[in-house]
Amino acid sequence: MEIRKLGQQEHQDSRRLYEEVFEEDSASFVDYYYTEKTRDNQIYVVEADGGIRSMLHLNPYRLYVNGSGKDVNYIVAVATQKEYRKRGYMSALLKTSLNDMYQAGESFTFLMPASESIYAPFDFRTVYEQNRRFYRSEDEEAADIVITDAKDEDCRELAGWANQRLAERYQVFAIRDEAYYQRLIREYECEGGSLKIYRRDGQIVDCRGCYPNEDNERPKIMVRIVDVRRMLMALCLRSLTGVCFCVTDPLIRENNRCLVVTGTEFSGVMLMDGKEENSEGTITVAALASLIFGAGSVEDVCREEGVEMSQRMKEELGKWIPLSGICLNETV
Repeated sequence: MEIRKLGQQEHQDSRRLYEEVFEEDSASFVDYYYTEKTRDNQIYVVEADGGIRSMLHLNPYRLYVNGSGKDVNYIVAVATQKEYRKRGYMSALLKTSLNDMYQAGESFTFLMPASESIYAPFDFRTVYEQNRRFYRSEDEEAADIVITDAKDEDCRELAGWANQRLAERYQVFAIRDEAYYQRLIREYECEGGSLKIYRRDGQIVDCRGCYPNEDNERPKIMVRIVDVRRMLMALCLRSLTGVCFCVTDPLIRENNRCLVVTGTEFSGVMLMDGKEENSEGTITVAALASLIFGAGSVEDVCREEGVEMSQRMKEELGKWIPLSGICLNETV
């Protein structure tokens, strides 16, 4: 067994495994994926017996996180050939890619799980349920709205409108640019759909996808902290804060450390390395993700295995403003 990252020119070699495992995806979608998404993604594979037996794709996104831009990878197409399952291949790919992302300076990663139970043991936590809005024929009845199919020449305008609108509502979202919407148009078209632009008096007021067979499912999004220090630096605070605690992470060795978190509502978070003898408690990297992304309260995470907090630590962590305003509706 060998784990390696494919060279760009080798990405097409993984298509056979993709088609074998994700047989529910249409040929046109797979064509789209291997034309558009594999141009700039990373593909980790396990090779055994002369072929690719397992893989994991990292699709790059630029995310807005509390006013700053962060390069984050969306983990997709995690697949193992049926005859090679239950050999630890997926676990090995996750560990390798997570540690590589740490070395690349990334704060966190996210994925859409086939089942949450698959990824929970690797310290992923569910933080968001997708809520995509779709075009409906009755939308055409609004007298002051003009609805058209988005074209490439609309993409720059769409991106400007969307980024401003999303920044007003959310703390975490994928930053749009012209290329983002050009790809999204192709993504809808490959399934026989389109991207609809809603205008009032010539100005964009909405943008919705249109599929021939609309899917009403609301997939979940899970996140995994990659670099604890970088993740904490993205937080805002309610008031003057000062606390020392230890973090445990079974997969990324560098995250196992004692930290001092200080700051104010004006300065933001400031970090220093702490001494274990001064620690006021211990928190797992998974529980920390729940707390940071608003999936659980301080009291919730205190009930988890591996988490211990003094009363003062609980009060100090309660001053953190969680990143609970999330909009991650991307498919791949």
